[in-house]
Amino acid sequence: MSDDCCDHSKPAAAEDSEEVERPWWRDPTILAPIASGAFFLAGLITEWATGESAAADVTALVLFWTGLLLGAWTFVPGALRGLFAKGRLGISLLMTISAVGAVILGYVEEAAALAFLYSIAEALEDRAMDRARSGLRALLKLVPETATVVRAGGAVEVPAREVEAGDVLRVRPGERVATDGAVSSGSSSLDTSAITGESIPVEVAEGDEVAAGSINTSGALEIIATADGTDNSLTTLVGLVEQAQQDRGRRARLADRIARPLVPGVMVLAVLVGVLGSLLGDPQTWITRALVVLVAASPCALAIAVPVTVVSAIGAASRFGVIIKSGAAFERLGSLRRLAVDKTGTLTRNEPAVTEVAVVPGASHEEVLDWAAALEQRSTHPLATAISAAAPEAPAADDVTEQPGHGVTGRVDGHEITVGSPRWIAPGELAGRVAAMESDGQTCVMVARDGAVVGAVGVRDELRSEAPEAIAALQAQGVEVVMLTGDNTRTADALARIAGISDVRAELRPEDKAAAVAAWAKERPTGMIGDGINDAPALASATVGIAMGATGSDAAIESADVAFTGHDLRLIPQALRHARRGRTIMNQNIVLSLAIIAVLLPLAITGVLGLAAVVLVHEIAEVVVIANGLRAARTKQAALTAAAEPRSSSIVRV
Repeated sequence: MSDDCCDHSKPAAAEDSEEVERPWWRDPTILAPIASGAFFLAGLITEWATGESAAADVTALVLFWTGLLLGAWTFVPGALRGLFAKGRLGISLLMTISAVGAVILGYVEEAAALAFLYSIAEALEDRAMDRARSGLRALLKLVPETATVVRAGGAVEVPAREVEAGDVLRVRPGERVATDGAVSSGSSSLDTSAITGESIPVEVAEGDEVAAGSINTSGALEIIATADGTDNSLTTLVGLVEQAQQDRGRRARLADRIARPLVPGVMVLAVLVGVLGSLLGDPQTWITRALVVLVAASPCALAIAVPVTVVSAIGAASRFGVIIKSGAAFERLGSLRRLAVDKTGTLTRNEPAVTEVAVVPGASHEEVLDWAAALEQRSTHPLATAISAAAPEAPAADDVTEQPGHGVTGRVDGHEITVGSPRWIAPGELAGRVAAMESDGQTCVMVARDGAVVGAVGVRDELRSEAPEAIAALQAQGVEVVMLTGDNTRTADALARIAGISDVRAELRPEDKAAAVAAWAKERPTGMIGDGINDAPALASATVGIAMGATGSDAAIESADVAFTGHDLRLIPQALRHARRGRTIMNQNIVLSLAIIAVLLPLAITGVLGLAAVVLVHEIAEVVVIANGLRAARTKQAALTAAAEPRSSSIVRV
């Protein structure tokens, strides 16, 4: 929030991010303005009910002075500190000068009204900003206060912040995971909805990775911590959120640039009105109008118009799994008209799977898969992993030897089995099927038995199930989608057809991606979404860089402006809709704020509106701006319920 607008001070404890928000009836920054208003109202009632007696005048004056001092206490000290310590001419200083001038001229009642209305507007603004940040602070609550650590002497409970990488954590049903780790014992389902936005619990077993903040819903787990309790994926997200609170965005800086020269400009205008008017008319009348001008031209509504909207919108985005690192990024996100999308790990799961098996007459699909898996089960190559997963009951192979760059050979049930690429093992009668599979983007592995080809296994990194829906939604919003990948053209084209993407750029190096994105960004706002280290240059070159998934590479996350905590691609169109709505609200607030100043200034100079009326109109309009900005906190979360199909169900047998 602009210091020019809200220059009053808060207790240091209020700045502690871990402080529990106090109810309004225990918050002095709220109680003081309320008390100011109560005394001001009591003064008005006293004047109205008791007539013009001297005693009534004194009583009303005391009430007005009390209300004035209570209201002024919330902003005058900060205004004076800003002036003398930093030379800052803030809005609070304008209000201070106006109140002092009104008192000097004998308008204590109007000064009390000004102090009350300004202080209550500022208090409501602070409360609104705290409320807007509540969704961001909620991330901190996802980490449990304690964790159960298994040690030589048994299980002990320790503060979660003291957990270190390598500790063995015991997580019972219903408990949250204290830090990132890998399951070492047990199996269960984890509710990751608060972390990733995915509504379906994730099944985990030994060896599976788990993220901090996940809720264990069924069986007990033992987890080996892979990160310290104070340095894990969740604390990284919290760090991004804190950064978002500090950067208010390009339009916010524009509002500040307008407000800063406006403050001294208004003071010069007020002096001119007072001096020139006094030379031509009644000095008291024109000095009074000069004071009214100071209040009428106050740009406080302009200075708060965008920050409250940005913070509200960023907080709302974090609740459905989109972490926006700055206000500037949020504003640019709403302007995107082109989106470059990485293929591997973004459009696809980066988990190659068997998608098709072709066999010669006399061989069965199960036999071919089993023979291939028998040789591949000892390899860690992604293709070997996919084939092994497709045939978990494969027999053991003997005498397995590897031919680097070609394939492997071994013996299964007394027969020599060879598995390798079509460039090493001629497809023979399966040549037509292999060509068709490769044109469909599959990588083929040939299988031969005793020197004769018996089958071909097609492996492909499949699209995420929600990809076509997400791409269609983006295109419906008028966003052009382009696929960028370092993969071969054949595979890229095949997957792009399924996803509904017509513009494909394949076989690109990282620098090629970055150059393409940078060139597009000069033409129109262009976003880039990716998850790998090789995507980092392109993410940094884009109008908005988007890192896919909290488990993406550190380089990608650091280079990006926006990070998705999950992997559901439907978050992309949802985030763009949210950002565009926020931009609309920002524009409304800026226009409204400038209109307030434009209307009030001539009315103040000509004397149509007095000091009290100007204060009332201006502060009511300020509350309207805040309320409008808070609308950005409302968002309708799309249901992210894409079904995860079993890997084996996607295998086509021919």
